Amino acid sequence: MLISEYLAGRNSITVSTGNTGHNYDPGKKVTDSGAGSFAEQLKQTLGNKEVEFSNHAIRRLESRQIDVSENDRIERLNRGVELAAEKGSEESLILVDSTAFIVSVKNNTVITTVSADDLKGNVFTNIDSAVIV
Repeated sequence: MLISEYLAGRNSITVSTGNTGHNYDPGKKVTDSGAGSFAEQLKQTLGNKEVEFSNHAIRRLESRQIDVSENDRIERLNRGVELAAEKGSEESLILVDSTAFIVSVKNNTVITTVSADDLKGNVFTNIDSAVIV
């Protein structure tokens, strides 16, 4: 999965109010799953705040052919950002398998990525923490 496909699909939740502009999908089956299901879904969606990718990071993912959907990378990256935030980090190097992500923890944004092939000989500066997940 390309990063552009991932980013396009992850923000597909639409909320509308009033009687105008309903988002209707005729192929989607609507079911009643009980009281409070909308609130639970909304809470889950808002609680699962995923890391964003800067334009630079997106270009690096594509040029280095890094697949973030592989081996639960995105979930592990999000967990790494959470761990860094719990420790008060602002800029962190997060290693997921052998891929490095430089993340602005305070902005919840991946600044750049480095693949395993490009890790050797690199010096990472302006970081205050490293998380291995």
